Amino acid sequence: MIEKGTIAPCFVRAAVQGMVDQGLDPDPLLKKAGIDPDAVRSGTSRIPPSAYSAMLKLVAQVLDDELFGQDSRRMKVGSFAMLCRLVIHAPTLEKALTLICRFFGLVLDDVVITLARGAGAGRGERLARLEFATPFAGRPRHVFGIEALLTFIHGLACWLVRRRIAIVQADFSYPMPEYASEYTVLYSSRVRFQQPVTALAFDAALLALPVRQSERTLKTFLAEAPENMLVKYKNITSEAGRVRRVLRRLPPTDWPGFEDIAAHLGVPASTLRRHLHRDGTSYQQIKDDVRHHLALLWLAEGSRGVADVAADLGYAEPSAFHRAFRKWTGSRPGVYRRQGRGVEP
Repeated sequence: MIEKGTIAPCFVRAAVQGMVDQGLDPDPLLKKAGIDPDAVRSGTSRIPPSAYSAMLKLVAQVLDDELFGQDSRRMKVGSFAMLCRLVIHAPTLEKALTLICRFFGLVLDDVVITLARGAGAGRGERLARLEFATPFAGRPRHVFGIEALLTFIHGLACWLVRRRIAIVQADFSYPMPEYASEYTVLYSSRVRFQQPVTALAFDAALLALPVRQSERTLKTFLAEAPENMLVKYKNITSEAGRVRRVLRRLPPTDWPGFEDIAAHLGVPASTLRRHLHRDGTSYQQIKDDVRHHLALLWLAEGSRGVADVAADLGYAEPSAFHRAFRKWTGSRPGVYRRQGRGVEP
C-alpha cells in the first residue's frame, strides 16, 4: 500500500477494526503476522509489506471477508481469485476494468465503481477515471474499505498490462485524514479531498493496452497477493527494471549518470527517458527507491552507524540523508536503527 517500503500503523489499525467491531481481540493475530500490537497502538513503528500482507490474509480468514468488514456484505474468501480468473481473459485493459466494476457491483453493497472517460471524465478525451461512489444514504462509509479497493484494483490493473499505470489525479469524497501525507505516495502527487466523488484518473490511451497475463502467471500472482499489490507495480523486464538491476549491482557511490547508464543498456538516452516515463518513473525516482531500500536494510542490520549509511548511500552530508529518510518513513534514521525494524532484502 506504499511505494516507500513500509506501511503506516494507521492502516494496520484500520484493517483489524472489523474484528474489533465483532468483539474479537486482534492482538494474537497481529503477533502471528509478526507485528507488535503495542507498537501499532502507539504509532511508533512502520510495518514491512510482508508482515502487513500476512496480517491481511489472517483478518480475511477470520472474518471470511476479503474487504475486512468494510462493507455491509461480506466479500467471501476466494472472491478476488475468482475476479482475477475472469479478467485475465479480457482482451484489453478497458474490458478488464469494466468487468472489475461489474464484479464489485455484484459482491458489494456500499460502493458502486464505474469507469468514466471522455466528457464524463471532466478532462476531455485525454483522461479516464475509476470512480467510487457510496450512493446509499445512511450506510456507514469505511474509508479503509475505499483505500483497500483503490490499492487492489490499481495493483491488479498494472499487473494485467505488465506496466505501471501512473495516476495523474486522485480525488476523495471525504475530508482529509490525519495521515493524508501517505496518499501522495499511495496514489498520486496530485490529491484532492472533499470532492464530489472518489476517483483515480489516468491516461485514457492506456485503456487500449492488451491484457498480457494467463492462467500460468495468475498462479504466481495469487500466491504473492496481496503483498504484490501493496507496492507500486514494477515490471522487471521493462527498462525501469533493467536500470534498477544495474544500480543494485553497484555501490551507490559508483552509480553512473543518466547518459552513461543509457549507454550501458545500449539505448539512446532520449529513448530510455521516454521508456521510463512510460513506466511512470524516472532515473532519479529509481535511484531514490533503491537508496531507500538499502537504507532500511543497512539500518536494520545494525552493523553500520547512521553517518556510515549516509556516506555509503552517496550523500555528501548526513543532514541530506536525514531529510530524505524522514520523507520516506516519517522517522529519524537513528530511531529506526535502534528499534531494529526489519526489511526483506
